[in-house]
Amino acid sequence: MTLTDMTLTDTVLDHLSTHVPFAELQHLTVGLVAVPGDADYEALVSPWNLAVAVRPAAVLAAATAHDVVEAVRFAARHDLLVTPQATGHGAMAELVGELLVATSGLDECVVHPEGWARVGAGVKWARVVEAAAPYGLAPLSGSTTDVGVVGYTTGGGLGPMARTYGLAADRVRAFEVVTGDGVLRRATPTEHPDLFFGLRGGKGTLGIVTAVEFDLVHQPTFLGGSLWFDGADAAAVVERWRDWCTDLPELGTTSFALFRLPAMPGVPPQLAERLTLSVRYVWTGDAAEGERRFAPMRAAAPVLLDDVAVKPYAAIDSVHTDPLDPMPATEAAAVLTGFPAEAAAALLAVAGPASTSPQVLVEVRQMGGAVARGGEHPSAFCSRGAAYAVLLVGIPGVPGVAEHAEQVIRTMGPWVGGHRMPNFTFDPGRLVEAYDAPTLTRLRAAIGTYDPDGVMAIGHALDV
Repeated sequence: MTLTDMTLTDTVLDHLSTHVPFAELQHLTVGLVAVPGDADYEALVSPWNLAVAVRPAAVLAAATAHDVVEAVRFAARHDLLVTPQATGHGAMAELVGELLVATSGLDECVVHPEGWARVGAGVKWARVVEAAAPYGLAPLSGSTTDVGVVGYTTGGGLGPMARTYGLAADRVRAFEVVTGDGVLRRATPTEHPDLFFGLRGGKGTLGIVTAVEFDLVHQPTFLGGSLWFDGADAAAVVERWRDWCTDLPELGTTSFALFRLPAMPGVPPQLAERLTLSVRYVWTGDAAEGERRFAPMRAAAPVLLDDVAVKPYAAIDSVHTDPLDPMPATEAAAVLTGFPAEAAAALLAVAGPASTSPQVLVEVRQMGGAVARGGEHPSAFCSRGAAYAVLLVGIPGVPGVAEHAEQVIRTMGPWVGGHRMPNFTFDPGRLVEAYDAPTLTRLRAAIGTYDPDGVMAIGHALDV
């Protein structure tokens, strides 16, 4: 089966909705089953990225893990492919099977004061952050806490404290997952270790996660935020950032981003309708030392806005300032083996102040530190050797936005290397590029063991 074969035309969708007895699935489950034309269908299938068309023949809003089991078994009986979706941040239309299982209703969230949490597949990081704060604890959440825990973690989970603490996947204790054979299993380092390995970095290739347990870190506060400069000073600021972060200890995690923000609520006037550059910074150690370390960046050029301060971990979203509301977006990404002066100059030539870049965001993140070392147990995340990561975000419909993103990635070609990050792979045909040969072999073997009939749609991205 190819990814093209999985794309549902309107004719096929109408046929399936009419001829597959989805009413049977409704009798077997507690959650709501909806097909096109039903009142709840659109709300249940819509992903966060409004540019992605998610059009399954039916959707089940799972209320329990048993609902997920019944959905997978139903799909197998009727020769359907299944795709999970919680928040829909990483939705790819080509990987949406005939049956979508919406897991947002699996909303268990329990934080244990001794330092770990258990959450359902529908939980976003914001709930975990809020529940952990009274104990001085924090999860390894992403650049926005509006993202779902499970999808983020199964893709690795590169967050704003990654150089200090590693990936979210490195802190997982256990998954509960419904595999393609319709069985609910618990995966730990000793129970189904092949699943435990593959679920940490393998995205949804091995099943539908219903719950995850993971360790928290003691981080009641941090020094950090974003420091904004005029885009005209980008060359000087980026050159300073390159030199500065080379010697940055692992207590610091940083990135910079070129922004072209529209005038809209929530965007400070001094940042709107112009090219700006944001330097993001999180320091997890002593605040005075963190301030001293950050001083060279404050002196790089005149500052438009300085949001770097000591904050509670609940303010972690202020670092990357990602949007919260669903929106259409085009995305492209790559990992880099290095970011020398030549790479910085090449990037600014196509996306800097003298360019006509249509991108809303062009970001470079420093990796290394605890990310490179890995966690206690090996995982399917194969991007640990990357030194930096590049991400571009644009608005669909803007002339040339997708072509320009491709041009930027090509321009960075001499420094692109290693394996793609699963959470930053937006073309399903390239998901295999996220894994080295031994990891692909392990993932495919696990699929053969736990999903012999190929019920999980995302697993077919590894067929190529």
